[in-house]
Amino acid sequence: MSSLPPVSQPPAAMGRFRPIKQLGEGAQATVWLAHDPRLDREVALKVLHKGAEPSSVDAWLHEARAVARLTHPNIVPVFEADMQDGQAYMVFEYVSGGTLADKLRAGPYGRARDAVELMLGVLDGLGAAHAAGVVHRDLKPSNIMIDAKGRARVMDFGIAAWISDAGRPQRVVGTPGYISPEAAKGLAPSPQMDVFASAVMLAEMLSGQRLNYHPDPWAAVRRVIEQDLLLPHGLGTDVDDKLRATIQRGLARDPAQRWHTAREFHDALAEWLHPTVQAEPVDATENATLEFLLRRMRHKTDFPAMSDAMGRIQRLTQSENESLASISNEILKDVALTHKLLRLVNTAQFSHAGGGGITTVSRAAALIGFAGIRNLAMSLILLERMENKAHAQQLRVEFLRSLMAGSLARELCSATRENEEAFLSAMLQNLGRLLTEFYFPEEAEQVRRITRPERREGAAAPLSEAAASAQVLGLSYEQMGLGVARQWGLPEQLQRAMRRPDGEAPNRAVDAPAERQRWLARAANDVADVILHSDPSEAHAKVKAMAQRYSRALGISAQDFDTAADLARRNLSQMAEAMEIRLPKSSPGQRLLAPLTPAPGDSLSPHELHATTVMYEPTMVLDERQVSLEQASETLAAGIQDITNAMVENFKLNEVLRMILETIYRGLGFRRVVFCLRDPKTETLTGRFGLGEGVELVAPLFRVPLRHAPGAHVDLFAAVCQKGVDTLIADATVAKIAERLPAWFMGAPKAPSFLILPMAMKGAPFAMIYADKATPGGIDLGEKELSLLRTLRNQAVMAFKQAS
Repeated sequence: MSSLPPVSQPPAAMGRFRPIKQLGEGAQATVWLAHDPRLDREVALKVLHKGAEPSSVDAWLHEARAVARLTHPNIVPVFEADMQDGQAYMVFEYVSGGTLADKLRAGPYGRARDAVELMLGVLDGLGAAHAAGVVHRDLKPSNIMIDAKGRARVMDFGIAAWISDAGRPQRVVGTPGYISPEAAKGLAPSPQMDVFASAVMLAEMLSGQRLNYHPDPWAAVRRVIEQDLLLPHGLGTDVDDKLRATIQRGLARDPAQRWHTAREFHDALAEWLHPTVQAEPVDATENATLEFLLRRMRHKTDFPAMSDAMGRIQRLTQSENESLASISNEILKDVALTHKLLRLVNTAQFSHAGGGGITTVSRAAALIGFAGIRNLAMSLILLERMENKAHAQQLRVEFLRSLMAGSLARELCSATRENEEAFLSAMLQNLGRLLTEFYFPEEAEQVRRITRPERREGAAAPLSEAAASAQVLGLSYEQMGLGVARQWGLPEQLQRAMRRPDGEAPNRAVDAPAERQRWLARAANDVADVILHSDPSEAHAKVKAMAQRYSRALGISAQDFDTAADLARRNLSQMAEAMEIRLPKSSPGQRLLAPLTPAPGDSLSPHELHATTVMYEPTMVLDERQVSLEQASETLAAGIQDITNAMVENFKLNEVLRMILETIYRGLGFRRVVFCLRDPKTETLTGRFGLGEGVELVAPLFRVPLRHAPGAHVDLFAAVCQKGVDTLIADATVAKIAERLPAWFMGAPKAPSFLILPMAMKGAPFAMIYADKATPGGIDLGEKELSLLRTLRNQAVMAFKQAS
């Protein structure tokens, strides 16, 4: 039996980091409290023992790469990783305080509410990791730090795996007692592995005892594969049945029965902690409000008929035993449905499947497939029911909006076999909104008034649609749509896709098929909303901005996104004609059918902020120094982390804004950076402060008008802020750019290359960050730098929201 490694002697220094005292030691590495003289701060220095196996060094590099992608207040960030004299080391943020394991050695964590509060932080951090494609795989109490403020901080991603590694051979990794059943079998990494470990830890926090402990580690591994883990009896009186059921679902041996994401588990616990009607959809039998609305809908003669038809179509297309004849016979029962369906399948969009001369439903089903026929039939059933409504015009607009979302999702779907599921997921993600418009038009109008109130002095801030619908109906549109979807017997996979994901789109491609469908449906619906509610002259630019927001999460270039949106619009025009949907020329729905083309004279579209092509080792000229993009990214990421930490505490708005400007200025080597803020008296963005060459004299010269008389000339800065599009002007001497520059800019502020990052709240511009360089083409941005810049801008917006 080998002995433990001897107590390590502190190295003189690792890089610029100087050890102060030992914090802990394991079989492979020692962790030191160290000092960073450059930034004058304490850090945690993890040093691998000398002579470590190559596999250990590989694991260390793996951890560094995994954590370097993650920026979140509930994740301990890595600042640096390097080698010195053949010895690997890594530098983390130093978190004073102990681990959750230290806390649990004394017994139960405390009140159930306190334990749940801590776990919400853990799940927040995991959600960010999963969105970045990283699964921890070794979550346990000793890997959860609790800082001085009682906040959970997830650390030690040493055996983390990429979700994209799902197709590669796996080995059994994890800690017995916390490893999930599928991880114990060596299955592919998935976020549900971390959900399971989180549920185990929460159970142990509430009980004060190990849930799956055995002196023989392999016995614990076998037990999790073969037996269900159950919450122990005798928990505190504050652990009610709802909390027990929530945790028990997280412990489910079958991943299909478990919470599917860390966000779902988080939301369920948050609902227990702070019960609200908006939190989590529940079964119709358990939700009095939903049951009440369904009863009201059943009194309308068309709703039972529609529900029966939807259920039959769904059952026929899902059954492996049904034939083409069965689905054809079901459709043929309805003459109007048959007529419109045949018109649809003969439009140009189905030419690839042989459309153009199809005269029978049987032939249509054979060519287009069960899923395609199901989608068309369900769409037509919805349309048929609303044609008899007194407010049919408003219904047609909402129906076309849903069709546009479905059509765009189908075009964006990279997997052909999933494109029909993408269509239906996007179309039904706002089913509750559509049904409310059908059956409760007065309530639907009330929701619209709340979400888009008049802009007047003293007017209440608009609510989100989810909050407004919950306020008016007693439950959100999403909850209502899911309740009806369950009644129609729509599959669980589709119901999951109908749940709109929260937060900003992830900065990397979402690989998990179920999550990708949700983000695809959200992106398609957001684009459809933007087109419907925007002036046609502005729609193209807004859609391109939306494409930039979602392109990385969906793994689709902004150009392909733009092309798909235009193709979806053309398909929608054909479908509207085949379905005989007629709209007045004054109807907002006409915007959905109009071509998505740049407005006349729009010279800004080519200058929207995209990543530049990175070749070899790109550098940016900064005075006499060369700064690599890698160094720039490190500086930006470190600044983002510092700003995040500052915003968690009581912060001063001006201090945070200066931190953001300093991070941009230092990270990318700009000549100067200026912050502009709206002057409410003049409706103008005015320069307030900045950094860099002569900025004290230059900043006050910035004057960007936010209002213009009809027909008045709109300069480049005003146009960019009105469109809300991040814009990089690589060469301002180009004629079509120079002619749009305002007079004030042509004086002291004048620069040959500059960057504009507009800031908006509730759709209205209120601030702007400007940065420039002294040479044309001097601003060089890669994908990572572009993403970090947007994060900094978003932090500035968030700072204003929190301060207000």
